Amino acid sequence: MADIAFILLCHKDPEAIVQQAQQLTAVGDYIAIHFDASSPKEAFAFIYDALGSNPNIVFAKKRIKCGWGEWSLVRAMLHAVEAAVDAFPQATHFYMVSGDCMAIKSAHHAKALLDGDDCDYIESFDFFESDWIKTGMREERLIYRHFFNERKNKKLFYNSWWMQRKLGLEREIPADLQIMIGSQWWCLRRRTIEWILDMTKSRPDVMKFFSTTWIPDETFFQTLVRHLVPEPEIRNRTLTFLMFTDYGMPVTFYNDHYNLLLSQDFLFARKISPEAAELKDRLGLLYASGRDDFKISDEGQKLFGFLTGRGRIGSRFAPRFWEKEATLGRECELLIIVCKKWHVAKRLVGSIKHHLNIPAIDYLFNEEDTDLPNLGGIQSTLEKRTRHRRALMRMLFDYYETDRMIICLDTANLDLMQDFFLARSTTRLLELECDFTDDFLIGHAKRAGLAGELTTDETMQQLLPTIRYDVAYESDRIRDAGFINHLRVRELASPDENVRPIAEFLSVSEDVARGISRTPNLFAD
Repeated sequence: MADIAFILLCHKDPEAIVQQAQQLTAVGDYIAIHFDASSPKEAFAFIYDALGSNPNIVFAKKRIKCGWGEWSLVRAMLHAVEAAVDAFPQATHFYMVSGDCMAIKSAHHAKALLDGDDCDYIESFDFFESDWIKTGMREERLIYRHFFNERKNKKLFYNSWWMQRKLGLEREIPADLQIMIGSQWWCLRRRTIEWILDMTKSRPDVMKFFSTTWIPDETFFQTLVRHLVPEPEIRNRTLTFLMFTDYGMPVTFYNDHYNLLLSQDFLFARKISPEAAELKDRLGLLYASGRDDFKISDEGQKLFGFLTGRGRIGSRFAPRFWEKEATLGRECELLIIVCKKWHVAKRLVGSIKHHLNIPAIDYLFNEEDTDLPNLGGIQSTLEKRTRHRRALMRMLFDYYETDRMIICLDTANLDLMQDFFLARSTTRLLELECDFTDDFLIGHAKRAGLAGELTTDETMQQLLPTIRYDVAYESDRIRDAGFINHLRVRELASPDENVRPIAEFLSVSEDVARGISRTPNLFAD
């Protein structure tokens, strides 16, 4: 069975470090600790006094003063790794963690996973081809030498960089290396670690290069693993669950995230809030619990995006000038049916087609496989359809040789509605107001990736009020937009009460509208 040596880099909260080390070694695993030399001596003394006698714990032989983005972080990792390799010959895997990480699975589960696949777990994407870097420096991290810390000596950092650019002092990347980038939270086999340590001794050119790159903890191990290990033996992922906000800040987990964390397909999570005492206590007991009944639903990333997105509704990139000026034509009449329950809108469209000869297209901006004619490729993906929305609709009017067309939109597509109402055509909107049961909202959460088949009832019950509010809020936003020709058909109204809005929406007689309003099981789930 796998024996894990944890490589712990830390710089604060000595009491928590002691607790973390005791929890991780309680089942026979090992830990090598590097405590930042910039931190108070008293803090390190506290940790050493508490853990120094534990045979499963070793300290880095040399402590380094670490700075964010500096080579010092990698040096600290290497010192801890060397100490672990020497002290724990039984260790089969080396797992990088920080003081903010905690196990979200048991040791039994973790070791079964590692035993089941002879591989290394490390994120490693091509530095130049991938979009892993979202903002800031890219190739400048590598081709220029960085001697100063950007956070501590901002002026010196940027002056040095600009001077090198001005003088053309770009440098070559070692010719045999493909630079990779990814998360620094890796889990590597002993053989891989030994190969890396051998390379640090045999390739001074590589060490010299990385020692003056910027943020090398995201490139050093990632590059060397890809250089040394065959592709089939690498899993391009981290076993540590972590998320970042739109602003590049790590998401912090609190007491009410326990069930969410356990349901993710990861072994550890980062960052656990220092104030989340209950969460830390529960996770602390988990690693030694022997549990292996984890239900993996793995909806964390999408769920976080959904919840945090509620605070930024309405943001949208400015349209390109040619999109803004495109029109559908004043002679065209675009009829938009809006409904969160797509099957209800499709049922209504089917009834309209039965009564009237109006081309109608279901959720073309929401469903990839919507049946569309070949329009030269503009219809091929949802991204293209949305980006060229007015051009697409103009082409559809021309293709069907009509001046009236019906489309369906989700209630979340407010930006599309606003755009079409500005498109110099006659536009009418029919909103289908539905009643939403808990069962429907649970199904919606699963379809949207906010929950999975194994999401716990407790997590789902916490999520339901937010989803219900979000659905209602989308409808309120449509009303607040003040669209002219905005009509509503309500599930709670009688078919006769719904005749008038249908007649006005379609410009038909009330007799025809009555036939449509009496569509059997129109609102049934």
